[in-house]
Amino acid sequence: MTDVMWHSLPAEGLSEHAHAPERVAELLRGAISAGAIRPGAKLPEVQLTRQLEISRHTLRSGFQILAAEGLVEKHPNRGVFVHQPTAEDIEEIYRVRRVLEVGAVRTADFPPGELDQLHRIVSGAELARERGDIPAMAQANQVFHRTIAAQVRSPMIDALMEQVLARMRLAFHAKSEQPSFHHTYIRRNGELAALLSEGDRQAAEDYLLEYLGAAEAELLEHLDS
Repeated sequence: MTDVMWHSLPAEGLSEHAHAPERVAELLRGAISAGAIRPGAKLPEVQLTRQLEISRHTLRSGFQILAAEGLVEKHPNRGVFVHQPTAEDIEEIYRVRRVLEVGAVRTADFPPGELDQLHRIVSGAELARERGDIPAMAQANQVFHRTIAAQVRSPMIDALMEQVLARMRLAFHAKSEQPSFHHTYIRRNGELAALLSEGDRQAAEDYLLEYLGAAEAELLEHLDS
């Protein structure tokens, strides 16, 4: 694991209580979403239990939560590793995104302040593009899509979107170091934000469906190459 991951975890440790495994899963899921843990990386039990000040039982319970979400997998006699996405994973991610995000565009209210926030996210991504800051571009894309889904105002949708974002980051990792890969998403996010601001929901919905289809095809093509 990288130093970034360790910086993203609490230095003071977690208290052992009934919800500790869920908190462990949340922290590791967030590190995956932020790109701090890469596909195929081993999650070392000893280091994690020491840093988080938790028992191995609690850590393993957190791993079980992430395994159920398809983010990690246990290899007998080797340990727990971050999942390496397959074509089937990518297809599943985009099936879920079409329901969550297109459903949000179709049914949710987008108050002026939230629309302004979408435009600010795109502006921040454009500044990151000018600086050549690839991690900031990738993070802006995640925040943009999290904000779209958040307009449903549903804790259950928010939780599911966090799982989707973590799996997206794993799927995007293979192309994440290519700046031009992120440039496309900055442009598309700006165009989607403009359609939402204009109040043309049908056009925004149609655009997002095309956007997601193109993104899925690109990732599948890269996986096959």
